[in-house]
Amino acid sequence: MIVDDSVVARAVLTRMIEADGGFEIAAVAGTAEAAIDALANVHVDIVLLDLEMPGAGGLKSIPAILRAARGARVMIVSSTAEEGAEETVAALALGAADTLPKPGTGRFNGRFSEVLLARLRALGPAGATDLSQRRVSPSSPSTASPMLRAMPNQPLELLALGASTGGIHALGTFFQYLPRRIGAPILVTQHLPPAFMTVFARQLGVSAGRPALVAIDGMSLAADTVIIAPGDAHLTIEGGAAEPIVRLTRTAVPSGCMPSVDPMFAAAGRLFGAGALGVVFSGMGRDGVEGASALVTSGGAVLAQDEASSAVWGMPRVIAEGGFAAAILPPDKLARRVASRCGDC
Repeated sequence: MIVDDSVVARAVLTRMIEADGGFEIAAVAGTAEAAIDALANVHVDIVLLDLEMPGAGGLKSIPAILRAARGARVMIVSSTAEEGAEETVAALALGAADTLPKPGTGRFNGRFSEVLLARLRALGPAGATDLSQRRVSPSSPSTASPMLRAMPNQPLELLALGASTGGIHALGTFFQYLPRRIGAPILVTQHLPPAFMTVFARQLGVSAGRPALVAIDGMSLAADTVIIAPGDAHLTIEGGAAEPIVRLTRTAVPSGCMPSVDPMFAAAGRLFGAGALGVVFSGMGRDGVEGASALVTSGGAVLAQDEASSAVWGMPRVIAEGGFAAAILPPDKLARRVASRCGDC
């Protein structure tokens, strides 16, 4: 479904998508209200949503569209997705799976079309959970009842969180249920462009109810303070467990991600051992699995978001299938498992 108040934009997007042959436009709408009404009678896998429209607009309507869409993913395609970082991060926090800046209607061609189609293929059908599954069949069964590792009983000394597509919404829910005081520093690696990181940190600080800072090389860790990887460097730590400091690196990693969850998890295990706990939220690809292996080898533990609550069950799935997870749960229950590790939450 394409939801955009511009007749030209709807027509051009329709031509681009239908030219691929792998997609069908099931419906179009000029307002969010019209889209919600249409979704009562049509099933779609992806909703392309503009943010600037008459009426309630796209941003405020995301929760209602997600409810009406019955499992479809929402992808923001809007001119504000690049310049309006506040709105973009807010859209992701409300549950949008991905965002793509929309060029001026006179420049709807070339590279934009390629990127749009690649993003649509990556999101895939409603109910499919990762790229390999989508290439086979949207109904391919996922791994059932993976083996779970035992959770260490040692008090929590460091919490490291990794996320990508759909992760901002999951992080917001997670922090809503996490006690305001856990007595340990919190590291976050979320795949986002560098320009969005300051806005993301500000919004995450509000939802988390604690300070949230974009990482600076050499800064100290503090209990109950969130430190976020910048968009152009991996977040790692070094020094002793008593006084760890942030180290930012830009070394290439197997996942190809920048920033990557892998170096963060590996460093957490290296410094804190059984006192380190990693959590992998919704996201495409395999980022985090190498770091999870290093973390559990060091005595730490890793939790993963479950399939049903993930926008894209790619990163959490490889953790589960690799046998690295101590639990596979939705974000609210993951928060409760984390809370069980802190002595005076």
